[in-house]
This record gives sequence, structure tokens and C-alpha cells, in this order.
Amino acid sequence: MNWRKFQIFPWVMALALVLSTVLTACTLPRVNAQERIFLDLSVEFLDEYELPKRSFQDTPVGGLSGITYDRQRDRFYAISDDRGYYAPARFYTLQLNLDSNSSDSPKIASVDIESVTFLKGEDGNPYAIGEIDAEGIAFASPNSVYIASEGIARKGLAPFIHEIDLETGQFVRDITLPKRYIPDSAENQTRGVQDNLGLESLTLNPRGFGDATVDPYRLFTATEAPLVQDLDELDADLPPKNRLLHYLISDGPPVLISENLYPLDDSVRWSLYNGLPELLALEQGGHLLSLERNFGFLGFGAKLFEVQTGSATDTSKIASLKGELKKVEPIKKRLLLNLQDLGIELDNLEGMTFGPRFSDGSQSLILISDDNFNPDQVNQILLFRLNL
Repeated sequence: MNWRKFQIFPWVMALALVLSTVLTACTLPRVNAQERIFLDLSVEFLDEYELPKRSFQDTPVGGLSGITYDRQRDRFYAISDDRGYYAPARFYTLQLNLDSNSSDSPKIASVDIESVTFLKGEDGNPYAIGEIDAEGIAFASPNSVYIASEGIARKGLAPFIHEIDLETGQFVRDITLPKRYIPDSAENQTRGVQDNLGLESLTLNPRGFGDATVDPYRLFTATEAPLVQDLDELDADLPPKNRLLHYLISDGPPVLISENLYPLDDSVRWSLYNGLPELLALEQGGHLLSLERNFGFLGFGAKLFEVQTGSATDTSKIASLKGELKKVEPIKKRLLLNLQDLGIELDNLEGMTFGPRFSDGSQSLILISDDNFNPDQVNQILLFRLNL
């Protein structure tokens, strides 16, 4: 037996441990658990564009509350939230033209309106005046869009999500919403979406394999503000609790996979209103972007968050989210950008979508505002680079 070998061995091990510790501290960044659940994302503001107020085929172009991108056709579809008072419920097909001379910092050269598609209900006729409040739109390859109406609670009208034929505007099918989202009364409401605060956000996350006509999609939507039964007392000092729905859509009946608590940011000073108007699915891991919009004495504001749903509690069996919910894990969020830091005047931003890739391969991100058909507001389009 070589005793000298065993006398040296502890010193070697100690030196190796010290070197390992030093090298690890020098070469590997410290990453906490909160950082590990999010993607390495950042956004870069590139340009602002104002879509001129105009008429197109006897319709006023306005109220653009949602937008989605068709990559195969390189076209955008923008939904108007006109309830039929100015023209029938509709969406527009847009072509966004980038300035090819500014590849380092792309700009929006122009936006062309190519067509308007009028929406039709289950009976095959245009929606009656005042019976729809279309707020969200999401393209489903190859020839469909999904639209979300937030409902009109004061009239007892329920929110809904319909699949619509891209070319004809004809109704294809309905996505059944849980009963807890349906207003139970127009006058003494105790359940369901609040008036003008229902479903605004809508996004699809395709699997991307095989035949696009049968591949299942993940569909996400959320309430703009809490359901009536989830409202806390004003002095409760708790963040507003929205609900986020996650569906699986395939060639069979749509299936509700889960529902999660989405806590709204309520840290904006001098804000009279804060809501969640849009979501955008990033990939299959339960990561999304969320757009929160506020309005107050200082005008409009907006914040962009990264959202992670994977560890959130399923709230679909919880009748009310009132009070302090110690056993409910909400979705996790991190702030990507406070748009008020951009140094531009913001309008009523409500829509968000991916756009085409830039010449360097990076991904564009588009935000659009709803001018409420108000002559003092604008149809604002913001262009960003999303760094993934």
C-alpha cells in the first residue's frame, strides 16, 4: 500500500474544489429561479406610423382593436370593433410596406388597405346592429380567422369566440365558453364578464407539423378585467384578477385545457382604468406576450409583459377569486417594456401581432391602436424588433 499517495490525495481534492469554485464564479452568471422560467427576450422600438382616417368601400376605417398576421400571404387582418353603427361588423386586409432603404432600423413606409370582409353569424346573415363587439382576431392557417366578441353585458349579450371563413366571412363554428363568463342578468348581474370589459385578447399557437388543416392549435384568450364574481372590494388592496383561458382546437370539438389567474398590473399612478386588451403566443412552452393598456389624467399608457403559464394553478373549478388566494398560484409575468418610456404620445393600443421577418432574420412585432372613431384619436401602428 502506497501511504504517500493517500497523504497527497486530500490536498489534491481540496485544490480541485477551490479551483472549481473560482472558475464557476468567474464564468457562470448567477441565475435565480424567477429568471429561469422566462425566455431571453427583449424588444426594440423602431417606428411609429399613423394610418390616415379614410373610408374604404363605404366603411369608415377605424376602431381597429385587433390585428393578426398571415405569413404565407404576407398580409395582416385587422378587426374593427364597430358594433354595426357605422357599417356592418368587419375586418380589413392590410399590406404593410417596410422601407427597404433602412435595413439597420426598418421603418413603415406605408400601409395599404386591400379589402374588407363582413362578418356573418350562425344564420348566415350579417350580425344585427348592436349585437356584436368584435375585439380580437387570430389567423388560423390556411383559410380561417377566429374572432372574439367581448359581449355587451348591459344588454345581456354573452361574449363569444367564432371561427370565420377568411374569404367569405361566414360562420364556421363556435368555441364554447364556460357558464361563469356569461352574464346572468342585464340589470342585477352577479356573474359573467363586466360590460365592455369582456374578451378582447385572442391568439393561436399552432404546432407547426404535418397538415395545417388538421394539426391542433392552442388558443388563448383572457378577460380584459375581472369577472363580476371575482371583483374585490375597492379597499382590499389586491391586484385585479383576470382569468386566462387555454383551449385545444383540432378537428374535433374544442377542449378547454385550463384556466389561470392573470393578475393585472395596478401600479400606474393617476390611472383611471387598466385592462388586458391583447395576448400573443410565443411558443409551445406556455410563454406569451401580454399587452396591458391604461388611461388616466396623463392620457394613454401601455406595458408589454412576458407571461409564463406553466406553473399556474388551474382555476376552472374555483367559483370566485375574491379575497387573498394563498393556495392559488397565478401566472408569472415580467415587464419587458413600459411604452411610456418611448418618448412618443400613445393612443389606445389594443392589438398586437408578429409581422414579417426583417432582412437580417429578426422578428418584427406590430402594435395597433383603436381610435374609437373619435376625430381626436388616431389609428396608430408601432413597429418593434423582438429579440428572441
